[in-house]
Amino acid sequence: MAAKRKQKTLTAGRTYYKQFNEEIRALVRDGVTDFIIKECNGQRYLATALDGDVHFDIYGVPGQDLGAFMRGPKVRVHNNAQDGVGNTMDDGRIVIEGLAGDVIGYAMRGGEIFIKGDVGYRVGIHMKAYLEHQPKIVVGGKAGDFLGEYMAGGIILLLGMFSDKPDAPIAGRSLGTGMHGGVIYVRGSVPEDQLGPGLTANPVDSDDLEVIEGLVNEYAKELKLDSKAILSENFLKIRPFSHRPYGNLYVPC
Repeated sequence: MAAKRKQKTLTAGRTYYKQFNEEIRALVRDGVTDFIIKECNGQRYLATALDGDVHFDIYGVPGQDLGAFMRGPKVRVHNNAQDGVGNTMDDGRIVIEGLAGDVIGYAMRGGEIFIKGDVGYRVGIHMKAYLEHQPKIVVGGKAGDFLGEYMAGGIILLLGMFSDKPDAPIAGRSLGTGMHGGVIYVRGSVPEDQLGPGLTANPVDSDDLEVIEGLVNEYAKELKLDSKAILSENFLKIRPFSHRPYGNLYVPC
């Protein structure tokens, strides 16, 4: 028999972020599993370092480092989010129904971040996989410079579909700079001069398509989108030539 869930509605308003997070943690200790947060007004660190099967529905705009160091909870933002979403996140899922800022998924080691719209700079920087964990970021819009910078593992899927910047390229400058692991999938194409050094960009194969279809189906389900429309375009696979792209600058490979 499934454990009974316990719901709590909180109004963030002008409450100082430390006080607000202390209240949330106390309620989690008391057995609350489902939070509805209204009038979120930039409060930082929501769901940070929380474990287990805890759900958050956030109305308004959460502040920086939403879900940092998180291990398991599910967070849905019915709006935009600021910088640092999923910082060093280990597990769980964050769904953002609007835009998100810079440095999303920094050093992320597991779980998923699904963003409907555009994102800022350095998204997926230092992402890595460990043991059976493989982090995943899906961006429905476009990305700023240095997407996947120093990426060591995991998957970034960039769709470029749901963007407020129709004339911008799908990704900014230096995509994948320093990348030495993991993979970036792009719907459509990327101009070669957008790529960082030491990367290859090739059409996907059948194994890649299976991965992409699985991710897109989950993403579309969470955001009530048409998965067939998303999958109607070709995809590009971006990977590094070597797991030590700059090794010969210091020690000959």
